[in-house]
Amino acid sequence: MTLSSVRLTPRIGSELKITKADLLGGSMATDIRALLVARGAVVIRDLHLDDEELRTVARSLGDLRLGSAKRASDGKLLNEGDGGVLKVSLDPKVNPDYARFLFGNHLWHMDGTYEAVPPFATLFTPFRLSVEGGDTMFASTYAAYEDLPADEQRQLDGLRVVHTMQAALFPAKRDCTPEEFAVWSSYPQRSHPLVWQHKSGRKSLVLSTSGAWIEGMHAAQSHDLLQRLMVHATQDKYTYRHQWRLGDLAIWDNTGVMHRAMPFEPGSQREFHRCTLNGEEAITAPKRELAEAS
Repeated sequence: MTLSSVRLTPRIGSELKITKADLLGGSMATDIRALLVARGAVVIRDLHLDDEELRTVARSLGDLRLGSAKRASDGKLLNEGDGGVLKVSLDPKVNPDYARFLFGNHLWHMDGTYEAVPPFATLFTPFRLSVEGGDTMFASTYAAYEDLPADEQRQLDGLRVVHTMQAALFPAKRDCTPEEFAVWSSYPQRSHPLVWQHKSGRKSLVLSTSGAWIEGMHAAQSHDLLQRLMVHATQDKYTYRHQWRLGDLAIWDNTGVMHRAMPFEPGSQREFHRCTLNGEEAITAPKRELAEAS
């Protein structure tokens, strides 16, 4: 069987044409992974997966993330969900561990910037939709890097960025309390190369709202450069905006794509179920930087 898909934009996003039975059977998993990496985001309509089916699809594509992680502020565990399926909702009754942080999802980000090995991919399907808004946008950081002039690529290849929770959340909640800011500040920081040299040979920008500053650069210059790169990477030609319908499944390559949830009505019951695939390679600096450091 040949995989059938339609490009949603020239640079990112494909709609995969596949039956639910064939998807769950897993025989096309290798081809789906290849399409995912090539196109950044893959969507499938009219599947209506339940949680066990979502797990099945996830396991066919990679290593399903399970278990819990410690919360830095008080040492309590954050549950990754029931058997690897996390309910993504701003309602603390639905998602008691993460709801108070999820407002940050409205800003451009990649997941796992505080980890040495970020997640490979995310599978996302709606359970309840918002009345207004709530689309999800994706931006290719592969394409954004590839279109930069060669001299600028060389300059960026040698830079490192520190990622922090307060950088990720404060822009989305400027009226936070000192106590909230203190909780965000209690989370560990992580330094990553600004450019990721993937094992495949491709390079992508490691961009996220969590990027707080560039190491060794004046604060003002660092701010301006990160802001300019974010504007560059989120141009229309690098993005795809998905308008959700019940039954949809979206899968995106977290290692080369940023995403964001567009605003929706206050008090919304919007709820999605998410599976995360564990990372498969650490963020590695381009060879130029490695050679200079040796």
